[in-house]
Amino acid sequence: MQMVVLKYEIDGKELTMLKEVYQSVGWMKHDEPIIKKVFNESTHQVFAVEDNKIIGFARALSDSVFNASIYDVVVHKDYQGRGIARILLEDIMKQLEDVSCIQLIATTGNEPFYEKMGFNKLKTGMAIYKDPQLTEEYLESIIIRKT
Repeated sequence: MQMVVLKYEIDGKELTMLKEVYQSVGWMKHDEPIIKKVFNESTHQVFAVEDNKIIGFARALSDSVFNASIYDVVVHKDYQGRGIARILLEDIMKQLEDVSCIQLIATTGNEPFYEKMGFNKLKTGMAIYKDPQLTEEYLESIIIRKT
């Protein structure tokens, strides 16, 4: 077993590796142009590398003062269960240590992991999902507005 190394920047040729990580966990809509855009627009990111291969990553958006949202804490399915997600999340939280509120949306089934990492459910958290499948999966109730 190789040692996991963290890095903070990627180049274009590594987009395929990121796509492989996403696809290994079933996220098939992430192609190279989308991946490039989401990471270019993220304010904070960290990549787990083993044997010159990206095996996991996390990213966040933040104003660097008041608020941050963590997205895509993802580890390739073949490398899960080794504490890599914890390492990535701890690193991104360290990057955000001066921010007063850090939020994230967990994928279904991963809530216990984030609770162990200190996250709590929001009383007032709200969202709009434009994809009906995501609406069904993530929203507790749906308010239908008449126009």
